Amino acid sequence: MPGNSRFAVSLHILAYLVYRAGAAVPSAEIARSVDTNPVVIRRLLSALAKAGLVTAHKGATGGFAIAAAPEAITLLDVYRAVEPAPDQGLRHFSPNPGCPVGARMERILHRVLGEAQAGMEAALRRVTLADMHAEIGAGITSAALRRAHAS
Repeated sequence: MPGNSRFAVSLHILAYLVYRAGAAVPSAEIARSVDTNPVVIRRLLSALAKAGLVTAHKGATGGFAIAAAPEAITLLDVYRAVEPAPDQGLRHFSPNPGCPVGARMERILHRVLGEAQAGMEAALRRVTLADMHAEIGAGITSAALRRAHAS
């Protein structure tokens, strides 16, 4: 799964767990909401559990639940839990140091891309799962949820 999908699907998983607060939600149910294979969901849930964002409940009535108050979990927490450290494609970038352009390009790109990463992380830090839940909850009815579970 591409990096961007991991983050987006992880946010969907957590938003669903917030919506179903108080219940241990099986990965198959979450997978239906995301419209993907439960194996994909379990892999992401494993990373989210390792980061302390979800808890697993074993047994016939088991499932997953959010591990902290939605107000305490930022999108940056989720991003860091499921995304590898960004390298912006520079890991294998090695321009010719004898070239006037190549000698300066790597330093410039590290600075600019580092600033971009910092800006994105600052924006993710400002949004919590509670903020997302408030936007999602504005348009959801219990009847819509029952229909989603029935499919």
